[in-house]
Amino acid sequence: MTSVKEFRVDEPATADSLGRGRFVFTDAYSVFDWGQMPDAIPRKGASLCAMGAFNFELLEAEGVPTHYRGVADPGRDADADGEGEPEVVPLADATAPPTEMAIDLTQVPDLPYKGPDAGYDYDAFHAAGGENYLVPLEVVFRNRVPVGSSLRRRREPADFGLDADPDIDADAWPDGPVDLPEPVVEFSTKYEQQDRYLTRAEADRIAGVADVDALESLARDVNRIVTERAEAAGFVHEDGKIECLYADGELRVADVVGTFDENRFSYGGRGISKEVVRQWYKANDPAWVEAVKEAKAAVEGRDIDDWRELCERDPEPLPPAVVDAVSELYAAGTNAYTDREWFDVPDIEAALDAADGL
Repeated sequence: MTSVKEFRVDEPATADSLGRGRFVFTDAYSVFDWGQMPDAIPRKGASLCAMGAFNFELLEAEGVPTHYRGVADPGRDADADGEGEPEVVPLADATAPPTEMAIDLTQVPDLPYKGPDAGYDYDAFHAAGGENYLVPLEVVFRNRVPVGSSLRRRREPADFGLDADPDIDADAWPDGPVDLPEPVVEFSTKYEQQDRYLTRAEADRIAGVADVDALESLARDVNRIVTERAEAAGFVHEDGKIECLYADGELRVADVVGTFDENRFSYGGRGISKEVVRQWYKANDPAWVEAVKEAKAAVEGRDIDDWRELCERDPEPLPPAVVDAVSELYAAGTNAYTDREWFDVPDIEAALDAADGL
C-alpha cells in the first residue's frame, strides 16, 4: 500500500511482459511526504479514482499511451452469481463512483541506499529492471507559480523571462500567483526518501534507457490536455506531474493523472487541491511542520535515509469540520471537472466557501 492507495497484483510483470493489477483508492491522505496521516477524508478515494480515470480516457482519446484499462464498477460483478470481482468498464459505464482502477503493471525494482557518500544505486535499479520498468522520476510541469510552490525557493522570476513584466521584480516573487509565459518542465526523484529536483543530465542518467526528451514531450502533451479540460470546466490548471513506465521501447503514462492530489487547480481564483490541507497544518500545527523540516535536514550525511525516524513529533488529527469541508471540496471538484454528479454534495462554489472558512 502507498500512503493513499492500495496496490493489487493480478498478474505480475516479468522482464519480458507487462502484468495486470489494480489501484484501490482509499480515503487516506498525505502531506509533506509524511505518509498516511492520522485520519481519513470520506469520498476522497472515489473522487480521485473518477477524476484520474476521466483524465486517462482523455489522454487515450488523444493518442497518448497509458497503463489504464478501466474502472471496476461497484454496481456490477464480473460473475453472474455476484461473487466475483467487479466488472472493469469505461468510466462512462460505471453505475456508481468507482474506487478501483485496472492498470497494466511493470517492474519496480528496489533502489538500494548505499550511504551518504555513495547515495542511491541506480545502476542496480536498472540492472534489475532491464527494459521493462517504472522510470524512477517524476516529471513536473508548471503553468503558474502559485503561493507555496517550491519554484519560488529555487529560482528567480528572471529565470523565466518574467523580468520583462514591469510589475514583477526580477529578483523577488510577487505575493500572488504568477502565470508563466510558457510551461516549465522539471525532473525530480521518485523513490528517494526525500524528493529532490535534478539537472537534465542527472535526470537522463536516472531515467535509464528511457529518453529524457521523450519524457519531457510526454509531460507537455499531458499538461496541454489536462489544461484544456480544466479550462472547459471553469478551472485553472496551475501545475502537476506525471510518472511513466518504459516497456517494449515505449513510454506510457503511469500512476494517476490530473487529480487534486497530483496537480494544483484553482476555480474562480481559489485553490482546490491538497494544498488546502497543507496550509491548514502550517497555520494550526506549525510545531509538527517545523519538526518535519528539521528531520529532513538532520538526515543528510547519515547512514539512514528515512527522515521520519528522526522526527520528534506526530501530526495532529484534523478537526471534524475540516474533514467535512475538505471531503466536500474533493467531491464537488470532481463533479465539476468530470461534468457528472457522482456525489450528492453542494456545488463547487459552496464547497470553496466552506474551505475558505477553515
